[in-house]
Amino acid sequence: MGAIPRRFAALAGAVTLLAGLVVGATAGTASAAGGWTCSGAPVPAGYVITAVDRDGCNGAGAWLQVPVRDGIWTCAGSPIVKGYVITGHQPNGCDGLGSWYHRVAHDGWTCAGSPVVSGYVITGYQPTGCAGIGSWFHRVASDGIWTCAGSPVVSGYVSTSYNRQGCNGIGAWYHRVAKAGMWICGVSPIPPGYRVTSYSPGGCDGVGASQLARA
Repeated sequence: MGAIPRRFAALAGAVTLLAGLVVGATAGTASAAGGWTCSGAPVPAGYVITAVDRDGCNGAGAWLQVPVRDGIWTCAGSPIVKGYVITGHQPNGCDGLGSWYHRVAHDGWTCAGSPVVSGYVITGYQPTGCAGIGSWFHRVASDGIWTCAGSPVVSGYVSTSYNRQGCNGIGAWYHRVAKAGMWICGVSPIPPGYRVTSYSPGGCDGVGASQLARA
């Protein structure tokens, strides 16, 4: 979809802005999974960080690692487990570090910086959502929906129209299942098995459009 708008890019790093003590957290396999560990210890795959003790480990700091589950508050800097999204934000949670609500992906609002799970797109934007950092409506892709600028284009789909004022002013693209004969926007991916032929510089609200044909 081309360059992500500056506003989207700025918000995309929000999950790690308050990382603080847990900046060394990485997904991996730890020798002792779960429980309290010292700051910087690897976080096992499928685990998250839910509490911080700034005085733990003789002043080096410690965090609590637990298995992920649907509906759990995690500390800023905690891994986001594959298939999960972040749907809530508490700026003062985790002893002032900030905390995030970890949910299994589903149609609904997610916080800025939350991953977009494979097969999902973003269809709405609220600049003041998630305690002021912004939120995005995350839903399973389908034929004939408007998606926000910066949203992934799911494999097999194309963008066929552009609305500059869509998604609360950041712009929106019309998400369609690819078919031969469609006019697609110049920034749209070309799905495997297709090629583009004719070009209209004024198409797609001035972005430019090309006609899709079978390869």
